[in-house]
Amino acid sequence: MAFRILILCLILFIIEIYAFQAVKTITKVAWIKTIYLIISISVIVFIGYQFTKFDRSVGQTKMTMITLGLLLLFFIPKFLISIVLLFEDIYRLFLGTSNYFSNYSKDATFFPQRRKFVSQIALGLAAIPFASLIYGMTFGKYNYKVIKQQVFFPDLPDAFDGFTITQISDIHSGSFDNPDKINYAIDLVNEQNSDLILFTGDIVNTHAKEMHPWIDNFNRIKKHKYGKFSVLGNHDYGEYVTWPSQKAKDENFEAIKNLYGQIDFKLLLNEHTFITKGDDKIALVGVENWGNNFKKAGDINKASANLTQDDFKILMSHDPSHWEYEVKNHEKNFHLTLSGHTHGMQFGIEIPGYFKWSLAQYVYKQWAGLYENKGRYVYVNRGFGFHAYPGRVGIMPEITVIELKKGKYTV
Repeated sequence: MAFRILILCLILFIIEIYAFQAVKTITKVAWIKTIYLIISISVIVFIGYQFTKFDRSVGQTKMTMITLGLLLLFFIPKFLISIVLLFEDIYRLFLGTSNYFSNYSKDATFFPQRRKFVSQIALGLAAIPFASLIYGMTFGKYNYKVIKQQVFFPDLPDAFDGFTITQISDIHSGSFDNPDKINYAIDLVNEQNSDLILFTGDIVNTHAKEMHPWIDNFNRIKKHKYGKFSVLGNHDYGEYVTWPSQKAKDENFEAIKNLYGQIDFKLLLNEHTFITKGDDKIALVGVENWGNNFKKAGDINKASANLTQDDFKILMSHDPSHWEYEVKNHEKNFHLTLSGHTHGMQFGIEIPGYFKWSLAQYVYKQWAGLYENKGRYVYVNRGFGFHAYPGRVGIMPEITVIELKKGKYTV
């Protein structure tokens, strides 16, 4: 552990050296360089101090989120600067070596000076993530998007043709700091007038008390004709802090499960229920969290006991890796799975209908939007809230409206 910290500090030191080289190259004004050094050293000291103050018995706080946001804001732009200047150093080394062996100029220095325009390019590139991260922390985290998606099934019961479902996921109430923005998002949820609303887990970051200031806000979600249902997410189990006792952890878990009822959502714990419309019905299946790299409390076989392959089934499972590893080829044929969890890493590039990219795609095969396998689908919601980094860049908070349609499979 100590060795890894040492390596990390060495990398950050090298990044700092390169960033300062860029500043030195574009300006000879002493006071500008001095102010840069003062700010850099102050931020480094602050971040280092806050990391030493982190308490695993408390977990994430507003200050830890600010610290992580500042860390990203401070080092990602400098990392880009370092990459550009590193390539320039490789060029300078190549040029110096070539000149040395060709005796191009006996008076020339082996290592040519840095070129001002290269440092200007580096700083210009660094300004892009710097501005983006600031936007993400000030506006992006509450820039809610309503995304509508039709999904076609040839075996959808006739009465459910055109049935609409609003999905929210990953509230992470412990991260919120603006009641007006949360009320705005809940107004958006209500405006969809869907038949059914489903919440696919992570009501808090860790502690049940995080949700207490927001219960009245979320009770503003109106009753839906066919109900309000939910499942648990990985953060709902309190796995990421050190508890004083197992009893305290268990009490927190029970309190978190009760929170769902306090905002009028029926929590499905490895069980199913039926949604009936006219003479037809569909099965709504809810499992506890099952993640490839997280808690595996979900039991899909228990949740779907007594259901047949022919029953039309919608599965709520927080982590989309569950679909990849257990659900998509399951013998009982789960028609549509609704997940969340990834947040799209809260950072990426997305041009709806054309292009989407995020670091999340290197961790999860299904990380945002609709995916299909042999006529079975999973929809991954990008998340309602935010966690760790206190913002969103490119991957905005989402309210999903899914319309079930009878017909040929969605392409």
